[in-house]
Amino acid sequence: MVLKKIINGLVFHEDGFFTPETVYICGEKIVSEEDYRNVSGEETVIDAAGNYVIPGLTDIHFHGCMGSDCCDGTVEALRTIARYELSQGVTSITPATMTMPEDILTQICRAAKDFRDMEDKDAADFCGLYMEGPFINAAKKGAQNGKYIAVADTVMFNHLQEISDNIFRTVAIAPETEGAMNFIRENSNRVNISIAHTTADYDTTKEAILCGASQLTHTYNAMPPFSHRAPGPIGAAADDNHCMAELICDGIHIHPAVVRTTFKIFGDDRIILISDSMRAAGLADGQYDLGGQNVTVKGNLAVLEDGTIAGSVTNLMDCVRTAVHDMGIPITSAVKCAAVNPAKAVGIYEHYGSLTPGKYANIVILDDNLALKMVFHRASLI
Repeated sequence: MVLKKIINGLVFHEDGFFTPETVYICGEKIVSEEDYRNVSGEETVIDAAGNYVIPGLTDIHFHGCMGSDCCDGTVEALRTIARYELSQGVTSITPATMTMPEDILTQICRAAKDFRDMEDKDAADFCGLYMEGPFINAAKKGAQNGKYIAVADTVMFNHLQEISDNIFRTVAIAPETEGAMNFIRENSNRVNISIAHTTADYDTTKEAILCGASQLTHTYNAMPPFSHRAPGPIGAAADDNHCMAELICDGIHIHPAVVRTTFKIFGDDRIILISDSMRAAGLADGQYDLGGQNVTVKGNLAVLEDGTIAGSVTNLMDCVRTAVHDMGIPITSAVKCAAVNPAKAVGIYEHYGSLTPGKYANIVILDDNLALKMVFHRASLI
């Protein structure tokens, strides 16, 4: 049995603090010190002195990177995406589809199932898909393709889940649209429902949450603002202790003061950091495609031809760095919101999201400036 231990590092705890201790690894899993000492085998010792030891991050909402997009609907595209994410310390993923017709979504589902079944050891663990559209409101479509917006349809969703062996972990939906409340009631017990691309007011959002919705998709973006007489979806979600809020901390989508305020309102138990990155992430400025629409990328900004922001070009680890370095978010909170909370939201926390014994040894070592030092995927150094 291959044994490893990481010594002298500041180790992240799922409750949101660091402490100097040792992480023990046996095979692909993190184990207790007692179990480690009861197994014989060749030992490797990794000295993490002066560094942070954190769980690999989980990005539950992003579209692509390195020229590939989830909606390309190919195994090769998903492999490219997953390998890049792993190289950045994002060790588990649920990429997002766009607002597409059912035949394209079917193709994506088949490719996703095939890729998941391959278990590529050089790629981030593929834990499912995030359905962003087509059950959204055209008035808040953002960078989604309005041609393919559809009425919420459980029959359609069941078909996609059946051909993909239940690949979707999250469905984004505008609760005020036709059929949406019934869809939430019918499906919230088997998939994470997130409120998205919506014009819903406070009362409609509260009803959706009571029906089973438990998340806001890229909070503040593609939804009514939070105001003193019309608190809207953000106010409704804040009022419910079980509703989580996604945030894109790329320095473009949300002002740093708003990020800080959102942490005060929701607390770091209920915020999920996402990247929402598109295929240009990891590449140079230029012209790219997102859901069949032209996107211009310059620096960290990606926009459609009409100036609409079109996702980000920043990976989740860089979002963590931005949150800490430029927005004043404590590193403990940033890591919790990029590792612990997303894994809980999509139902994979049994195996991912913390350095608890019994979970996969997906581990990242960062220096004191949050630069990557080492990434371990199921105990193997990449």
